[in-house]
Amino acid sequence: MKYLFVFVGFFAFATAAAAQDINFGDDSSQWANDAECDDRRFYGPGMAMSLSWENVGRDATDCQGQFRAGRIALWSFEDARAATECSAIDFGNDSGDWANDGECDDPRFEGIGVDVVVAPQDRGRDASDCRRACDFGLIGLRDY
Repeated sequence: MKYLFVFVGFFAFATAAAAQDINFGDDSSQWANDAECDDRRFYGPGMAMSLSWENVGRDATDCQGQFRAGRIALWSFEDARAATECSAIDFGNDSGDWANDGECDDPRFEGIGVDVVVAPQDRGRDASDCRRACDFGLIGLRDY
């Protein structure tokens, strides 16, 4: 099975890949080998809670193990957008430290409208930014 990389801005997302087709990278992340995948290209219950782009391709052993166990999959912008119905989402409020800065900080979302670092404490606390990015098709749900 082959995979397709989709470039959105400077982000690349892959779809429909088998483990042997994925370049998982190396284990150079400070969070490598902690049994959670820290590579933001993936989504699912085997993921770490806080994510940043600096760990892409730097947590190979954890991500490959979680992928093979069926606990993560490659995130696809197209699939996420198709599954994201913005009008049905409770975006929460604007009580976060980074609310109204033009970037969605809610870790439930991914895409070009999402901040470089997302953390669990910002869930539902950046409503205006996330709603705007969703309405304009810049983000989709991470877990769809």
